[in-house]
Amino acid sequence: MTPPPGKMAERLAEFAVKTHSRDIPPEIYDHAKVAFMDWLGVTYGGMDDPLVEKVAAYAAEMGGHPQATVLGRNLKTSVDQAALINGTASHVLDYDDTLVSFFGHPSVTLYPSLLALSEWRGKSGRDLLCAYLVGLQVGGTIGVSAGLDHYMAGWHATSTIGHLASAAGCAKLLDLDETQFVYALGIAATQSSGLKRVFGTMCKPFHAGRASQAGLMAALLAEKGFSGPADILEGPQGFFELFKGGVNEDVLSLLGLGWDVVNISQKYHASCHATHSPLEAALSVINTENIALEDIAGITVSSSKMAMDAAGQKSPENGLQGKFSIPFCVANALVTGETGTRAFIDENIHNPGIRALMKKITVSLDPGKVGLEAHVDIETTDGRTHWGFSDILQQIPTLAVKQDRVAKKFLDLCGGALTPEKAEKIRQKIENLENILNMGAFMERG
Repeated sequence: MTPPPGKMAERLAEFAVKTHSRDIPPEIYDHAKVAFMDWLGVTYGGMDDPLVEKVAAYAAEMGGHPQATVLGRNLKTSVDQAALINGTASHVLDYDDTLVSFFGHPSVTLYPSLLALSEWRGKSGRDLLCAYLVGLQVGGTIGVSAGLDHYMAGWHATSTIGHLASAAGCAKLLDLDETQFVYALGIAATQSSGLKRVFGTMCKPFHAGRASQAGLMAALLAEKGFSGPADILEGPQGFFELFKGGVNEDVLSLLGLGWDVVNISQKYHASCHATHSPLEAALSVINTENIALEDIAGITVSSSKMAMDAAGQKSPENGLQGKFSIPFCVANALVTGETGTRAFIDENIHNPGIRALMKKITVSLDPGKVGLEAHVDIETTDGRTHWGFSDILQQIPTLAVKQDRVAKKFLDLCGGALTPEKAEKIRQKIENLENILNMGAFMERG
């Protein structure tokens, strides 16, 4: 018999409070540690970006108690400013993970606030990972309920859903009761925003930092008894009515029966995830058919409206905009062979070879596609057409493959901030993260 529907925030709170770290399977913690290592790597990799400098300078002007570490900067600041800076840095490369149910990038909204809070309050590594898993599950549940309509309406779910996920994770880490948990979701939801119109500007990475910071604030206020409405999600003029979506009984009934962390997709190209299927399909065709650049007569990418909305820039003017351009990403990869952080330097935007190939690339809408899948046709000068297909969010590697690939990615991204020995030491500590007793001591020792 289906239980009567209750206020969604209350049901999420019940799930969170009743979830005990001891009941979470070891393999699920392993997935969370992969996500943590990936997040830490992209944060170190993005910390020297000019836009992060601006956010850090703002934080310095605001001041605050030295409660939590800003990664890679030998700096401590207030816990909320650390969440803001680390969150912004972790999304600046657009190299961070994606979750389908979240309709965006979950770890950059969760781990910045959770790490800062764990360091400040002396929480354990297991506490950190459990809070991440709960926050991720709450965020994914709300994301599925908001649905594709939410994203297609112009909301950047990394920010909108991220506010709520961060609040949920921080509420779990603070061991709030169910009433306080509901308050935290209400406080986060009323702050929630984030417009896709800003893609290709400094505001997109800022979304991740702000969501993390706001969720942390929501949980800390709820801890003090600051209240919010219990029907913030489904109530009149609430989150779903204004931002699209509605209570999804099917997904709510699954709470506690599985963990969405197994569906996280890490990135191995440093660009918007909507460019990855076209990249994978094009590279596969070129390599399989051994096609030379001079033999390419034209490339047609058939993609969804969702992908084209996210990565439809036709003529990017700098490396940041290039991350949101399917034609640039494909041409850049085929000409330079690079798809990592080095691929998106401003110089490549004006590379004559890349620009010439971009003119041969057409991106067309396929109404039958709704996710990030892409069909690529490559026509060669001899009149033949070769095709490839990729659906990057459905091609998630096994845990063992993820562990290997993310470890290599982590060590590569940390190269500018840490010595190889230091990076390897941190990598080994992450493998044992659930046994760390105090994250404050972990951060002090590095």
